[in-house]
Amino acid sequence: MSAPGGRTVVGTGDPEEAARDPVALVLTVVELLRQLLERQALRRVDEGELSADRVERIGTTLMLLDRRMTGLREHFGLRTEDLNIDPGPLGTLLPVE
Repeated sequence: MSAPGGRTVVGTGDPEEAARDPVALVLTVVELLRQLLERQALRRVDEGELSADRVERIGTTLMLLDRRMTGLREHFGLRTEDLNIDPGPLGTLLPVE
């Protein structure tokens, strides 16, 4: 589909797809932050900066957040791969696991 001036308009006009695109972007940012927090927590555990109680709480929180993210992806019909947006020359936002 083209807009005036020959520009291409992204999207199919499908309301479900239009709602899914912003959701995918928001979930991508949340997933990126979750992964960064997880790496930071692992670094702090490896360096012995955290008490056993704190390690347990962080682990539980990260597991719950991972489950919630899975639920949200399923609710909106998104796969993990759908969240790995490639904005251009820098490559994908999320590391490939």
